[in-house]
Amino acid sequence: MKEIIMIMMSVALVNNFVLSQFLGICPFLGVSKKLDSAVGMGIAVTFVMVLATACTWPVQILLLDKFGIGYLQTVTFILIIAALVQFLEMFLKKFIPALYKGLGVYLPLITTNCAVLGVTIMNIDDGFNFIEAIANSFAAGVGFLLAMVLFCGMRLKMEVANTPKAFQGVPLTLIGASILSLSFMGFSGVVEGIFG
Repeated sequence: MKEIIMIMMSVALVNNFVLSQFLGICPFLGVSKKLDSAVGMGIAVTFVMVLATACTWPVQILLLDKFGIGYLQTVTFILIIAALVQFLEMFLKKFIPALYKGLGVYLPLITTNCAVLGVTIMNIDDGFNFIEAIANSFAAGVGFLLAMVLFCGMRLKMEVANTPKAFQGVPLTLIGASILSLSFMGFSGVVEGIFG
């Protein structure tokens, strides 16, 4: 149990996919203007990460490794993720149209979100068993959601701030993202102190 908690704390805070590994930057910058869209995207990415891991881990172990065709890992994982996102998109369009409209073009971008593919591949590369892989994926999604919500709050404050003209818009957004990223570096000592 200690291993699972350490994996989850580490991936959500210390090795946050957006803020320390810089995976999933497109939706992070694109959808973080409104809190409801940021939360919706974070939940959708978390759901897809967990479901993708639940599908890709057995495929890797029972099919790709068993038949010695591990070189097809990336292609196989992309196809699985694309199918899952397509199902999620159809579900949201039918049952939660407001969220579907709010996410807009960024919902199909989950298919190409390198954080989702990165999590599924890293679960295999790090040698996680199925339970550890699911926990890692869930925590990675929660970390993504946390980063989205925190950055949304920062962006809302930046909109009303008196900012020099040269820093308005994209420059201030990127500066804010880098400061948020730096702040997550402080968690590395906390997690190591508790579980180290």
